[in-house]
Amino acid sequence: MHEALITEGGHLAIGRGGFTLYIARGAYLSGHDCETIKTACLAAGLPVIDSRGLAFDVVCDLAVRGPMVAVGEPASAPPWGAFSYAPLAAVADAYRAAGAEVWHLPPDAPAARRE
Repeated sequence: MHEALITEGGHLAIGRGGFTLYIARGAYLSGHDCETIKTACLAAGLPVIDSRGLAFDVVCDLAVRGPMVAVGEPASAPPWGAFSYAPLAAVADAYRAAGAEVWHLPPDAPAARRE
């Protein structure tokens, strides 16, 4: 978890299929004990995106049509879409706007948003 905290874009994503802890570029940990890892990540101050409360079609749209998080690597140039990498804040804002629970990541400042 320490490496995820010091890596740009490191975060915990929780969905219907379990969790993925994005640690570094190409390094992640997946599992199904969502509440235990969520509690630990929240206590450590790691950004957490929990999309379990969203409608399935909404999550599919975000995951398939939206960008991936740039973890430990530079973001792609905007505009961001499928097959591109965006900063964690931009992806988190999209999930937040759809109704997902987002912790330890304030909304992206409007001046910093890229579309």
